[in-house]
Amino acid sequence: MTNFISMKKVLYIILTSIFLFSCVSQKKMNTEKNILILKDSYCKPPENYNYEQLKISYNSDSIINSNTDLKNYFSDQSVLILNALDATSEVDNMIKIKNDTTINSRLRILELKNIINNKITMISTELNAVAAEYDCEGERVDQMANYVQNINDKKNNFLVMSSIITGAATSIAGGIIKNNDWQNTVGIGGGILGAGLGLATFNPKGKKIEFEHERNLLRDIWNEKLETPNFPPFVWYMFTEKKFANNEHGFSILQNTKQRWLKLNFNDDLNEANSSVVFSNGGKYTASDLRNRAIMLNQMQSVVRTIFQNINYLLLDLDKLVLKK
Repeated sequence: MTNFISMKKVLYIILTSIFLFSCVSQKKMNTEKNILILKDSYCKPPENYNYEQLKISYNSDSIINSNTDLKNYFSDQSVLILNALDATSEVDNMIKIKNDTTINSRLRILELKNIINNKITMISTELNAVAAEYDCEGERVDQMANYVQNINDKKNNFLVMSSIITGAATSIAGGIIKNNDWQNTVGIGGGILGAGLGLATFNPKGKKIEFEHERNLLRDIWNEKLETPNFPPFVWYMFTEKKFANNEHGFSILQNTKQRWLKLNFNDDLNEANSSVVFSNGGKYTASDLRNRAIMLNQMQSVVRTIFQNINYLLLDLDKLVLKK
């Protein structure tokens, strides 16, 4: 009878401890989930801005050939940017009067240059806005990934601790109980419980969490089609015009980025990529999926930043035009 009572106490302690830990942990997880999961991103612009609809032509060769007078002063990429900004007429006028040293001509050149600079400032602001949103959204996703990973780590730590407690309690019970039948029962039960706790830690993907992003800054890139007002026309032009990519394969910046994603983020599995939650309005994410999304957002931020190199080259060419005799 004593052995039976001792065994019951041991089993009661084991099961009660596991149950209490599990309830507290689950309650905490549910509370934090309800607090932290936001359906609307705090990174998106406060309102949809109607960007000026630039008359951008994608017939780049025709544009360059029709502006041969600019090629003595500007690179092909700079000519395309000037055309996209509707600033080629200002540059033509600057070239026509640049050798006139009168005060009126010099003032007119500075006036024309100021008009172009204002247009460049506007597109630079647009580029900065897009880069900032990518940066903010990447940080937002990273925070959620860390949150999910912490849940997984805490869960695994709890299960490992419970498994250790179960093993220790089973050993103690085996020493206390003298009845062989009860010893076997406790040993088998403890072994099964410990094995179950161990298997529970074997979850490669871990917990999933609901994460929404109706304004998806990656979807248009993947679909190679501007289906939303996520990007200003000039930024999209820089993404998709092949002459800005600086590569030997004839791909645009957008196409190069998509190829990198397919190879490095989806292991060349096009079906997996097309069905990925990353390019949807949101859904169930694992920590790994969130990390994947954060990496892609950060890559796009870098892509936007590189476009400023083209802008800087244009400004240098413009300065040379003004100063060159």
